[in-house]
Amino acid sequence: MIPDPTTVHPLPAHERVVFLKPLISSPVIEVGDYTYYDDPDGATGFEHRNVLYAYGPERLIIGKYCAIASGTRFLMAGAAHPTMGVSTFPFTMFGGEWTDRTLDIVTGMPSRGDTVVGNDVWFGCQATVMPGVTIGDGAIIAAGAVVTADVPPYTVVGGNPARPIRRRFPDADVERLLRAAWWDWPVELVTEHVRVIMAGAPADIARIAAEHGLEKNI
Repeated sequence: MIPDPTTVHPLPAHERVVFLKPLISSPVIEVGDYTYYDDPDGATGFEHRNVLYAYGPERLIIGKYCAIASGTRFLMAGAAHPTMGVSTFPFTMFGGEWTDRTLDIVTGMPSRGDTVVGNDVWFGCQATVMPGVTIGDGAIIAAGAVVTADVPPYTVVGGNPARPIRRRFPDADVERLLRAAWWDWPVELVTEHVRVIMAGAPADIARIAAEHGLEKNI
């Protein structure tokens, strides 16, 4: 049996694990199939507890087959405070005359843009992602990392601020994997080759994609 990506609790005996896609209601959050969140305390509240300050039009886009550990948080662009003057206090948010006198300052602030997470990304416990970053396919974000800048595909990062620790594969293999894009294969094909995806080499993944005409131009 192939898991159903629309099932909230794919492991009935473990309510701490949820597929996120069926839980998302916000128009500014998009999550791909099979991406899951693991949290022993209120995993179903991810959209409200783990995506913070999503007040503006900026989107959070998370790809397919991502693994998100407990306490991972995504800070959105609404967290920004004005820094062009003396004070960073957000007078505007409290309404009344404060809002009337300062709304143009807030609406004129440059946006950090969307936060984009690729496919097959693993987030360790208590990772934090700052607004407007892009995390590439196959990346690993270490526990406790604070991601303040873009993360290339298949790169392990850690620390505060997060820095590259190592590339998971040589450049040629990364290119093979990005062209193969196994996460976009039909789930039946993923299921057929799940052992290769978990334990095989990039060349094996590339071969399967080529055999089925699924290679992408990058």
